[in-house]
This record gives sequence, C-alpha cells and structure tokens, in this order.
Amino acid sequence: MFFNSFVFASFLAICLVLYLALQVGGRHRAQNRMLLVASYAFYSAWDWRFCFLIVFSTAVDYWVGRLLERADKRPERRRLVAVSLTVNLGLLGYFKYAGFFSQSLRDLFALFDVALPALASDVILPVGISFYTFQTLSYVFDIYRRRVTPTHDFFDFALYVAFFPQLVAGPIERATTFLPQILERRSVDWERFSSGGWLIFWGVFKKVVIADNLAKLVDLVYSDASAPTSVEMLVGTYAFAFQIYCDFSGYTDIARGSARLMGFDLRLNFRLPFFALNPPDFWRRWHISLSTWFSDYVFVPLSFSRFLRARFSIDVTILLSLMITWSLVGLWHGAAWTFVVWGAYQGIILVAHRSLRPVLIRISPRSRPGRIAWSGLRMMAMFHLTCFGLLIFRAQSLAALMMHLSALTGPYEVGYAFTWLLPLGTLVAPLLLINIAQARSDDLEVVLRWPLAVRTSLYLLLGFMIVTLGEDGGQPFIYFQF
Repeated sequence: MFFNSFVFASFLAICLVLYLALQVGGRHRAQNRMLLVASYAFYSAWDWRFCFLIVFSTAVDYWVGRLLERADKRPERRRLVAVSLTVNLGLLGYFKYAGFFSQSLRDLFALFDVALPALASDVILPVGISFYTFQTLSYVFDIYRRRVTPTHDFFDFALYVAFFPQLVAGPIERATTFLPQILERRSVDWERFSSGGWLIFWGVFKKVVIADNLAKLVDLVYSDASAPTSVEMLVGTYAFAFQIYCDFSGYTDIARGSARLMGFDLRLNFRLPFFALNPPDFWRRWHISLSTWFSDYVFVPLSFSRFLRARFSIDVTILLSLMITWSLVGLWHGAAWTFVVWGAYQGIILVAHRSLRPVLIRISPRSRPGRIAWSGLRMMAMFHLTCFGLLIFRAQSLAALMMHLSALTGPYEVGYAFTWLLPLGTLVAPLLLINIAQARSDDLEVVLRWPLAVRTSLYLLLGFMIVTLGEDGGQPFIYFQF
C-alpha cells in the first residue's frame, strides 16, 4: 500500500473518519486501539505473515523493558539488553544479510576452487524491518540509560512500534518524544489539518512529479546494459541526487502530514540538505533520525570506549569511531558491498573535514561579501561530494561502480550537456525555489505563512503538475528496500 496511491488515500480517509468519531466521544484509548488495528492492516497489505515477526519483536522488547525497570544490578541489566540485541539484530541479520554473507562466502571459497552450496538465497526481506528494529532497540537502550520509563500497556507500546505513517521508512522515532504522544490525549484542529495537508500535498508532488520522472533518466544511465557518456553519467548522477532526496523526503513529508492530521508530531528527518556547508552539517540535515540514532547509540559509546582509549589517543579513537560508525551506516542501507564502500566514503570525508577544520577556519574570509562567496563555494563543494557518494550508493555492483567512475573522466560536450541538463532543471526548479524561500526565512513551512492568493496559486500550479506530469501506478519508494 504505497503512500502515492489512491488505495492509501482511501485508507487514510477511513482512518481519519474513525479517529475523529472516537475523539468526539473522548475515547483516547479506543483511538489508540483503532490505530493499532489500522497499522497492522496497513503492514499486512505487503505480506500478512510478517505481522507475526513484528509482534514477536514488540513482545520481546516490551518484556525486556518491564524487566529492566525492576532490575537494579548492572550485570542483570546488561544481560537483558543483550537479549534484546540478540533477538532484534538476529532477526535483522537473517532476513537482510544472510543471503549477502552467504554469497560473499561462496565467492571467497570460489577463489580457491571450492564450491559451497547456496544458503539463504530465497529469504524475503520484510518491509520496514530496519526501521522498526532500530526503533524498538532505542526504547530498550533509553530504559537502560534511565532516560525513559517503560510503558505498562502492551498495546500502547505496540502502537509505538507499528504506527502506520512511519512504520515502513521512518522517521525512526524515540520513546522519549513519541511514546508520551501515544499515552496522552491528542488534539486535532484546523491548524494541524492545514499544515498536515500541505505536507502530504508537497510530499506527493516531490515523489510523483520530480522523483518518479527523474527515475527514468537515472535508470537509463545506471542500467547494466548502458554505456553512458561522460555527460550522461554526470547529469544522471545529479538527477539521482534529486531523485533520492525527493523520493525519501517526499515519503517523510507524507508520513509527518498523515500523523499530524491525527494530532501526532513525527520528528523532522530532512532540513534542506543541499544547503549543507560541510559533511557534519549535511548529516544534521539528511536522514536526521538515522544519523542521530547511530551517533547516540554507536558513535558516542565507541568514542568513550575504554578498550579503544586504552590503546589509542583521544583523537585517533574519535577518528576510528567515525569510520566504524559510518561503515555500519552503509551496511544498514543494504546487503551489498557498494553500500559498505559508500558508508566508508562518508566516514572518510567526515574524518578529513575534522582534520582540516583548523585550516578551513584560518582561511575563512572576514568580510561579508567574502563570507557569502566562501559559503557558496563550500555549498557547491559539499553538493558534489554528496553526488559522488550517491554514485557509489546507486551502483549495482563494485564492477559497475568502476565503469561509472571511468565514464566520468571525460570528454564533456557543452552543447550535449545542455540538452540533458534542461529537463533536469525544469523538474527541480519548483523544488529549488521553495527550498530557497525556506532557507531565507529559516522556516520549513513558510508556504503556510504566505498570503492566501499566493498560496492558492501555488497549490493550483503544483496540482496541475501532479495531474499532467505525475507518474501513475504508485511507484515504490526507494527506501522501502532498506
């Protein structure tokens, strides 16, 4: 049940009618139960069998949380966390990585002329498992750190795990902020309906007009059968940067808008990432819920690890922690070596920026025009670093990656480049114009503050583009495969 389909629109409308009817009666618990049933119905639309998997994961972490509340001794608390880690990462590892590691092992033994049987080659990846697994793990970690009190209502906790707007591809919510919204009464008013409706509308536009149309160009360049020219490779990589951003942020906007219609506030997952000035700034703007998850639960513990600090200086420990963390971020994205390489690349540019930061500070201009020009230069450099990383991310294999890199070496024909850049620029122009307005006002919902006539004109224009240029058929979102 894709967000960009009439089936989901009908499903959401039915949920809203039932939700508002229960609100009139002041039945907060009944609203939660209805949303839980709706969430499992939503998830079962992909494969009903995987509902048993999410129920099992939910039950394990619910009881681990309850036991942690009563456990006082550190060894016992650590054993309980180990149970949660073993179960959750065991399930994630089997369904997501068993086939990958099995094939990698077969390839390794094949180098020595040893044939191994194929194992776990037909394992189906449950949709959303990477997201809800991290969400339940954060709940256990926060109880262990005594940052949150476990809920005693299993069904409320189940709704925290399976809430349908963000179940499949996030944002990855934290119990500290989202669970209280489930436990307390929520209010729905016109302001929430207005802003939630705009988020859904804008998210649909980004997905069906920009992302799905750019996908045709990107697939043409990155297909196994293609031999793209340097211009085609470069423009195709630019196009993929905007495609994946509009696809993923479009999903997030629809998720946040749908939740807001029911009185929930999901966390922000994107904040104008193409305006980033450096690698750390980029990850404060792109997939924020994932980057902060790895920062809080992987990077920080590694940085303060007694094992690492006993063997290395503090600076080396931090650099090693960055590389380990971002290699894991890459692996989280998928069972392929290209994702591991992409994660390592992100770690390298973060380490390089940290090492060069004193130099960058010294050469930073002091005058206002100089600072503006310097910011523009840094922004452009970061955009190209991002695009290079996404070229690695999009490659189907390491062999294909080497071919793509070779294609970028030139020569470039200016006239031919213009014919490829024109459709790309036409599609992304509305996005860039609104992003610039958001950046200048430092308000991601600045559109809602515009005069009624301006807003109406914008809605009509975007609606016209959705009808005339939007891709039919409900194309899957890219992050559904993760």
